[in-house]
Amino acid sequence: MSPDLVLAAASTGEAVTFWVLGPLCLIAAVAMVLARNAVHAALFLAAVMLSLAGLYAAQDAPFLAAVQVIVYTGAILMLFLFVLMLVGVDSSDSLVETLRGQRVAAVVLSLGFGGLLVAALATAIDGDTDAGLAQANAEGNVVGIARLLFTKYVFAFEVTSALLITAALGAMVLAHKERLTPRPTQKDMARARFAGDHPWPLPGPGVFADHDSVATPALLPDGSESQDSVPATMRQVQPGSTVQT
Repeated sequence: MSPDLVLAAASTGEAVTFWVLGPLCLIAAVAMVLARNAVHAALFLAAVMLSLAGLYAAQDAPFLAAVQVIVYTGAILMLFLFVLMLVGVDSSDSLVETLRGQRVAAVVLSLGFGGLLVAALATAIDGDTDAGLAQANAEGNVVGIARLLFTKYVFAFEVTSALLITAALGAMVLAHKERLTPRPTQKDMARARFAGDHPWPLPGPGVFADHDSVATPALLPDGSESQDSVPATMRQVQPGSTVQT
């Protein structure tokens, strides 16, 4: 099928959807790769996923659009953010290669993946074996996807599942920290609290006072002000006295 026939077969709404979401998806994908902040990269990835969901819906694939929003944008992206919170976005990346040749392997795999994409696009544009949406969705969109997923693409589906499980295990390993000291028990925490200068709870600011501001010290039973109820940066220093911070 030639590109002219493809453009002619597309409706006006489908064409408008493509030219709006296509550039947005491409810009968000490039920004995701170039983003220095991991959280910003995850947000750009969400924009890519939502744009793809809109393109799926325009191509009469409602099941893929729903899965793209519910599963990938709603679940897997939240998993990404959860991993970022566990590992820490401020942690510096190590530039030391733990596996020799991993950069060369990454470049080779990237080139191979790019070649597969180019070949797939060339086949889609120049090939005459297009089944069409009506024939592909003859038994329903869900049934058609399930038939291909568990027959022709079952190996790729299982490999993707293994990669997701490996990523989850890797996140757990990265987030695990060896404890150098034993975990304090409730008895230890109670002893530490009573061993301090204030074994009793400190009064909150503004208690029994005229104002409930954070800078207003609480009043003690004798009417005096308790400077311990106010943060150290907001304590009022009385003339001739010093405040310990």
